[in-house]
Amino acid sequence: MPSRILRKRKLIPGMTSELVIEAPHIAAKALPGNFVILRVWEDGERIPLTIADADKETGTITLVYLVMGKTTAHLETLDAGDDILDLCGPLGRATEIHKVDGPVICVGGGTGIAAMHHIAKGHHMAGNLVVTIIGARCEDLLLFRDELCSFCPEVLIATNDGSCGRQGLVTDLLVEMLENDKTVAEVVAVGPVPMMRAVAEATRPFGVKTTVSLNSIMVDGIGMCGACRVSVGGETRFACVDGPEFDGHAVDFGELGARLTAFKDQERLSYEEFKSHGCNCSK
Repeated sequence: MPSRILRKRKLIPGMTSELVIEAPHIAAKALPGNFVILRVWEDGERIPLTIADADKETGTITLVYLVMGKTTAHLETLDAGDDILDLCGPLGRATEIHKVDGPVICVGGGTGIAAMHHIAKGHHMAGNLVVTIIGARCEDLLLFRDELCSFCPEVLIATNDGSCGRQGLVTDLLVEMLENDKTVAEVVAVGPVPMMRAVAEATRPFGVKTTVSLNSIMVDGIGMCGACRVSVGGETRFACVDGPEFDGHAVDFGELGARLTAFKDQERLSYEEFKSHGCNCSK
């Protein structure tokens, strides 16, 4: 059934937006790490988006997306008061959150910062000390700084151009923390595949538990189609029902990256057609 968009905020104009959606049944059960699958129009594809926040009292969920293809471009044309045709969730396994003795470091990059926010918030509510590290090419592309600062005692920032925080990569800050604090209990990384892979390699020498959230291609979201399969520890797993979170030290990131780009040419053509001619569907 349709779900109403209550608020829309353009985080990075033309690139990234945040939607607050009326979805009481999803909000009542949504936990950090869960995602939804949505369809914008009748003949449209189904795409997964990780839940960036959920409010049981107001019955709303928050989604953040990057405009990178036809579906997200069409989603960007919607505004407060419009309906999303289909919204299914919460899906996937929730983040395993337990009270731990040492700090939990949550690392986010790109739109993954929004998904990481929900996980970091969950650890905070469980009583864990949460330190977050976020990164982007420049300050203008950083997301959710204020939201993270509202409950994290330490929010570290890395930008490629040095316009905010430390010039460099999130892994530079992560390694420094791991070298200076041997009590770190877990590292969680959400973001582009190269970033998550780099985080997993950075933590490997320290033997610190490392969890990554995989953004595999998905179709049905219930484990039937197999489109989201990934190799973890030499075994085939399905990100939609076995994940989306896995042991970062066991993920075959090379295979994941190859699968994510398998339809790159078709996706580009579809997006270019949308930009040139728009969509022949109604809202």
